Amino acid sequence: MELEYQDFYTLQEARLLKDFDRVMKQLRGEVTSRYGAENAQQMIHFAREEYRRILPALPYVGGKQPFTQFVITTGWCLALHRAMEGSTASARESGQLFFELSRQYIKQVPGILRRYLGASMFSQRYQRKLRERAMESQLQPLPRGYIFSYVAGDGENFDFGVDYHRCATLNFLREQGAEELAPYLCALDQFSSELLGWGLTRTTTLAEGGLVCDFRFKQGGLTRINSTVLELN
Repeated sequence: MELEYQDFYTLQEARLLKDFDRVMKQLRGEVTSRYGAENAQQMIHFAREEYRRILPALPYVGGKQPFTQFVITTGWCLALHRAMEGSTASARESGQLFFELSRQYIKQVPGILRRYLGASMFSQRYQRKLRERAMESQLQPLPRGYIFSYVAGDGENFDFGVDYHRCATLNFLREQGAEELAPYLCALDQFSSELLGWGLTRTTTLAEGGLVCDFRFKQGGLTRINSTVLELN
């Protein structure tokens, strides 16, 4: 069964590499400004080959969105960090580049579509599916998948919430010996929330030693995220 999970990504290698190339093209200017044109070209080439190598190791999380994209983005970031390690990049330096990657990835989506995607999270249909997936993650957890609970809104401070009890991306980074990157990936939610209107409040994450990742969403509300690395933006 685990082999089938690995095949989920390798069978999509051509498409996933094409997506990676598109994102790296958007990021090339930032990498060039930091490391110079020649080094940037070498690093992006190395990152692509590293991403190809990483694909079979990515955790299978059910094949559905947004969780599969969380894992794919983690693969991008890990590959890029390993390419930057040749320039003795720290986790913080990589984290700053991750933030720019996230900025470019979300900004490529037209504003009207961003507004639709943000609002769709608060629809009854999405809420129903989220509750179903939360229950499934607890009763039939995938070997390396997310385990989470749905939290009903309180009618005032938040519309709904999600508590993550097991994080597939954090555990994957641990497997890869790159756990120090996890808080920087968590910090990307700040930018996503602001652009998509999530109104996310979060006080703790598994990546920074919490018992859960406590996401609380308020449509159109302010974004408030506690993190030790948010100064990078």
